Amino acid sequence: MRGLDGVSISAGVHPLDIEDGVDIELLRRQASDDWVVAIGETGLDYYYSKDSIALQQQSFEAQLQLACELNKPVIVHTRDAREDTIAILKNGQVERCGGVLHCFTENWPMAKQALDMGMYVSISGIASFKNATELQQVAKKIPLDRLLIETDSPYLAPVPHRGKENQPAFVADLAQFLADLRGERLEVLAQQTTDNYFNLFRGANR
Repeated sequence: MRGLDGVSISAGVHPLDIEDGVDIELLRRQASDDWVVAIGETGLDYYYSKDSIALQQQSFEAQLQLACELNKPVIVHTRDAREDTIAILKNGQVERCGGVLHCFTENWPMAKQALDMGMYVSISGIASFKNATELQQVAKKIPLDRLLIETDSPYLAPVPHRGKENQPAFVADLAQFLADLRGERLEVLAQQTTDNYFNLFRGANR
């Protein structure tokens, strides 16, 4: 694969797309490319699919093992699966490769357990929604050196763009919201979250 300046990619199988499981050998070949800087997103989603829980867990475990094998961080999707997500991360020794809880919408105890394993927590535009009070409290507690921000485009556009198709440029609005929420200067938050990105995704193109 040929990289593009400023562009990096991840390779993985989402828990809602596993169907008959994961071809781990194919994923290993794809993920071994230098342009691929992470495994995922993988993880568990019991909100949309309760019929494939065992398969989701097997897929997550296999992809976490591959992340550790390739020494590439894992991008984790989790919804309504707090205990199982944390258990798999612990049993799989996520600290060996690092990772991030992507588009985080869960509670502080779960975030704290992930942080204690050396992971990052990524906040999306959901945090700017008026009714996201619990998530806002979580976002205030995440140490700045473990915080990431994202758009999750094309979904979840932050205020003042809520309801529109999301785009990467809107991450600036989320950064401003979080800086105000946390009582930090925008320039400081922006620089630190950028540094965090490159610290986590060690092979990322600049």
